[in-house]
Amino acid sequence: MKFQVTFDAAAPRQLGEFWALALGYITQPLPPGVSSLEDLLRSFGIPEENFGDQWALVDPAGDGPRLYFQRVPEGKTAKNRVHLDIRACADGPATRPDQEEAIESHVATLVAAGGSVLERRREWGLCVVMHDPEGNEFCVT
Repeated sequence: MKFQVTFDAAAPRQLGEFWALALGYITQPLPPGVSSLEDLLRSFGIPEENFGDQWALVDPAGDGPRLYFQRVPEGKTAKNRVHLDIRACADGPATRPDQEEAIESHVATLVAAGGSVLERRREWGLCVVMHDPEGNEFCVT
């Protein structure tokens, strides 16, 4: 069974670009025979003033879920009930110096892209709690 993760956003494309960098995802490719995103949206009957209202990412390996970003009028007002954890160290909890360096390097990349660090925790290893550019919480472990 396939699923997607949907993000409400003020700026779908910009938030999608942040998460593409965070996860190594790519913008969803256009279907065969479609020359531009605008042509695709027109074929769905979407008015031009709504062309920026959505953005989608996919895992280039085809393993992870599709990520969909949709414009909503309201801003984020409370803590997420669900959040993503980015595993910069795929081989388990970050307890070795090389693992912590990998985490801190990815955190620095995400801060440069508009993310922010909330706190660093030590539970089963290093966990950096962050916000994306629109205030959604996530962790880098």
